[in-house]
Amino acid sequence: MSRGYSAARLTPRKVLATMALLLLLLAIAVAASLCFGSTNYRPWQLWSSGDEAALARDVVLELRLPRTLAAIAVGGLLALAGTLQQVLLRNPLADPYILGTSGGASVGALLALLLGVGTLGVNLAAGSGALLSIIIVFLLAGSDHSSTQTRLLLTGVALAAFCGALSSLLLSMAPDGLLRGMIFWLMGDLAGAHWQSALALLAVLLVLLWPLARELNIMGMSSESAYSLGLNHNTLRWILYFAAALACALAVTTAGMIGFVGLIVPHALRLMIGQDLRLLLPAAALAGGIVLLLADILARTLIAPQQLPVGVVMALLGVPVFLYLLSRRGRL
Repeated sequence: MSRGYSAARLTPRKVLATMALLLLLLAIAVAASLCFGSTNYRPWQLWSSGDEAALARDVVLELRLPRTLAAIAVGGLLALAGTLQQVLLRNPLADPYILGTSGGASVGALLALLLGVGTLGVNLAAGSGALLSIIIVFLLAGSDHSSTQTRLLLTGVALAAFCGALSSLLLSMAPDGLLRGMIFWLMGDLAGAHWQSALALLAVLLVLLWPLARELNIMGMSSESAYSLGLNHNTLRWILYFAAALACALAVTTAGMIGFVGLIVPHALRLMIGQDLRLLLPAAALAGGIVLLLADILARTLIAPQQLPVGVVMALLGVPVFLYLLSRRGRL
């Protein structure tokens, strides 16, 4: 990672061009998300008069707009969590889904749902599960100081499989009245998702983390560089632990298990704009929202009027990309 960082120089022109392009793509994706679905609408229909226009406004404003905002918020949180974990591990293949962070959050959330606690309890349980999974991965594989950190990555994969087994166990214990909703939520679903908390947390994390971007750039190069420059390495690591856990937990409680956004988005952006986190953090948040929004449009239109869980669509798209990245691992 250090080689790419040193090669890419951040300029105001590059920042403006990147953010302008991402905002343009986001605006196009939002327009498509509002217009396309089981019934397609043209934008000018919303301002027409008559019963058909009133129905179109209801569908767009009451159903598609909240779902669109939820996709932007959840995609942004997952991409941000993936970016932070890749800095922590100094490994571009790190991702909340692959390392078991999403799995830990889902186990906590499912357990809270089974116990019948409220929304706050579900969010706290998911956050605790995500944080615990991150800490377990680093405790079990934190001594891996190799350049590839293969042991750490494999530990995360094993923990993700363990969390998957725990989730299956909890589902087998769920009463019939809860089972269908829990399964559909676990597959990743944005229908009826509440976007307010997720979007607020995304904004707060960006505001709090962006001033630390210079320190995180150094931390992402090597531990030796961080210590030699006098950085409080342990404090920064714990900040990233909590930030990644919070982002992942709220993404999971909002929309269920959605994988590969945190892997594909930061990795693709690093190839295109370099590794400077002063640009990469806000760019990942925007691009994550765009990617998940496009996946949600596919989920709503591929077999319309039926809808696919967006987590299934992301997995179908993400697995081939992950295998491609893994095959190129030796050159990363």
